[in-house]
Amino acid sequence: MTDAALPPTALTDRLQSDLTAAIRGRDELSSATLRLALAAVRGEEVAGKQRRSLTEEQVRQVLAREVKKRREAAAAFTDAGRPDRAAREREEAGVLEAYLPAQLSDGELDALVARVLGVVALSGPAAMGQAMKAVQPEVGGRADGGRVSAAVRRHLAPG
Repeated sequence: MTDAALPPTALTDRLQSDLTAAIRGRDELSSATLRLALAAVRGEEVAGKQRRSLTEEQVRQVLAREVKKRREAAAAFTDAGRPDRAAREREEAGVLEAYLPAQLSDGELDALVARVLGVVALSGPAAMGQAMKAVQPEVGGRADGGRVSAAVRRHLAPG
């Protein structure tokens, strides 16, 4: 069986069935958001030289990128004095966040970073790259990269 013949992931199936339900229920926000999310997933599948099927984790990464785009767009619209568009972007991000793992609280993230850095015994700002490589797999997409980076930086700081 080639990669192109692999069945879609359960998450992709859920997105597709939720899209169908949103269309039937005439939920414009959800249907538009899910269409764009599925298009992003399909775009990722055909990116590169050969078509491939994405794993559940890769689909989550695509969705996380889409959420991040919505948050950035909401901030840009807010700065441009377009609160209506900013609100729409935040609503779209909310629709997509339902498909991602629950985000870690700041306390949970700090505890996780402290535990991982204690095990790998890294310290000082020079170890930032190694520390991020050690922490990211443990976080597993449950926190934005900026938050993870800030937490790692706090734990590596002397003092």
